[in-house]
Amino acid sequence: QVQLVESGGGLVQAGDSLRLSCTASGLPFGSYNMGWFRQAPGKEREFVAAISWSGSSTYYADAVKGRFTISRDNAKNTMYLQMNSLKPEDTAVYYCARHRGILQRNRRLEDFDYWGQGTQVTVSS
Repeated sequence: QVQLVESGGGLVQAGDSLRLSCTASGLPFGSYNMGWFRQAPGKEREFVAAISWSGSSTYYADAVKGRFTISRDNAKNTMYLQMNSLKPEDTAVYYCARHRGILQRNRRLEDFDYWGQGTQVTVSS
């Protein structure tokens, strides 16, 4: 049974940093591309960042490029999202997910099949 568990969310002030973690079980974690999405109240879930199975390739949404860094430690079955210079508009529930297919080509919601339960990130101004 595939399980993805996010942690590390919280309430911070604008300009602060947070590091989210996603720990996987029930799958050969090092064989899969992975990603982060977020969903703000009243908005659709949106892509944030993705990383290839080896960690050699990373992709970011324009809104977070230069501020967020995605990484992974396959020995620990864990993926991370380091979020710096946080803004109030980064407030959302953040989800990690497993990617299926060619990461370089497609990073749509439907290209990810297993999801975690999410962790809340709130950035106050």
